[in-house]
Amino acid sequence: MAEPARFPIGEPLEPGQAHFGTDGIRGRVGALITPALALQLGFWCGRVLPSGGPIVIGRDSRSSGPMLVAALAAGLTAAGREVFDLGLCPTPAVPGAIRRLGASGGLMVSASHNPPHDNGIKVFGACGAKLGKEQQAAIESGLHGAGEPAAAAFAADGVLHQRGDLLEGYREALLASVGSARLDGVKVVLDLCWGSATSCGEAVFRELGADLTVLHCTPDGSQINQGCGSTHLEALRSTVLEQGAAMGFAFDGDADRMLAVDGRGRVVDGDQILYLWGQALMTEQQLPANRIVATVMSNLGFERAWQARGGVLERTAVGDQYVHAAMEELGAALGGEQSGHILSAHHGMSGDGLLTALQVATLVHGQGTSLSEWMDGSFQPYPQKLVNITVPDRERRTGWEACEPLAAAVAQAEQAMAGSGRVLVRASGTEPLLRVMVEAAEQRDVDHWCSELAVLADRHLNGA
Repeated sequence: MAEPARFPIGEPLEPGQAHFGTDGIRGRVGALITPALALQLGFWCGRVLPSGGPIVIGRDSRSSGPMLVAALAAGLTAAGREVFDLGLCPTPAVPGAIRRLGASGGLMVSASHNPPHDNGIKVFGACGAKLGKEQQAAIESGLHGAGEPAAAAFAADGVLHQRGDLLEGYREALLASVGSARLDGVKVVLDLCWGSATSCGEAVFRELGADLTVLHCTPDGSQINQGCGSTHLEALRSTVLEQGAAMGFAFDGDADRMLAVDGRGRVVDGDQILYLWGQALMTEQQLPANRIVATVMSNLGFERAWQARGGVLERTAVGDQYVHAAMEELGAALGGEQSGHILSAHHGMSGDGLLTALQVATLVHGQGTSLSEWMDGSFQPYPQKLVNITVPDRERRTGWEACEPLAAAVAQAEQAMAGSGRVLVRASGTEPLLRVMVEAAEQRDVDHWCSELAVLADRHLNGA
């Protein structure tokens, strides 16, 4: 058995101390996410990712980002790798650069929609997709001391380059995604969330001629996701109404997802975006088998409306990597999550909030209509409610089905709704939360069962 790694990356981590969740490794800075972890993660990524090309790193605006990028770069160069640091950028800029450069992989330092005190690290493979399970396992093995001795693998020929210039390629790809479409004079509000979208979001919309109002438009890691962005739409909604804007778009911290608001202040979520974009692709015969890939969180109203149009909706587990895998397996052209994380096979298969916003804006404007008018003719979603219960114990949280009272109550709820509703209980892959979602034709059923199941989950999973 290999000796524990000591130089140059420090002591191995304890089992379970760091593992890949739904979207990389994420947690509280100074607790789970530390420079020591980033140093080791960079080193083992350098050992596991294929050789032959550079490794790209980007980050959002969090105050801890530069520190973690420096540690990752130190680990990667200690493994003998060439590193390109993009600086502040949306997450999709990293896989885009990987594909354009023929790079060996990339890392994004971001905790997405989490609060400022959190951070995380997402890892991408040479194809630009999130890292597969085998490579994740190999990296975790190294982190926990089961890999080759780090001293034997140390190399002194790694090099770091500052390559913020590569973001121009990403900006050009955004503009190219809408072809000759324009937004001249269209009143649009953007909420850039103090995060990654500030790097180029305003610029691309202005280049298309939009009449812009921009909120939270400078990078500020102390305010990222705080009362703004795709998880807090109040500021966007009120500004759209005050300005008489045609539409508004809000992004999360790393700009890989987007939610919209129409001119009447109604929320346009990922399901509505998939329905809108899917209709356009279906009309253009650019949607193989009229298939859209979504997750178990997508609304039943969306599913039934799409089926009524002759479409097929495939569901996956929550997480864009599962959507991505299903799209590749099925040859699907469009997929995504209700949260606004949308993947398009025509545009690189990377969740990209800015690209999605440009597509939505130019689609409705090009059809000579407004987003509000389109929403008037869209599907009627079923009432749906999501409750988060904090469950610190990871084993209890991920193994909730072993809790007989809770499992029995879920079965009882599904039986009571008799095909007119459903229950989804799942452990978050990024936070110490158990998520309980209830959806039904009647709001009273949603409220009753959501409350009942949340109380039972808290009592039995957090009890002695």
